[in-house]
Amino acid sequence: METTSDWTQDEFKAYVLLYAANSHHIENRQERSYILSKINKDSYQKVHDEFDKDNDFQSIQKIMACIERFEYSKNEIEHLTAEIMELFLADDELDAVEQAVFTMLKRVLNE
Repeated sequence: METTSDWTQDEFKAYVLLYAANSHHIENRQERSYILSKINKDSYQKVHDEFDKDNDFQSIQKIMACIERFEYSKNEIEHLTAEIMELFLADDELDAVEQAVFTMLKRVLNE
């Protein structure tokens, strides 16, 4: 598994948002646009290439490692979870799968 030691906080945010966007195993146009409104295209592509190689377990491990490495505050985690919810609502609906992924990510981010 590749390490995340060279990720910036923006790249980490992109990874988390990509993980959320792929809750249905594909990100739609609205979700992609939302992510690109938060980070630059080069960071998006770099992280997307890595995300595509990772399985679910690796993704969660990377997310947890970055939360610890960046020492996110409670406010920063709340801001990130708000951005995840905005991503899910980018297509104007929140289905049961997205809700379940959101709940799981909140738990992972708050550990």
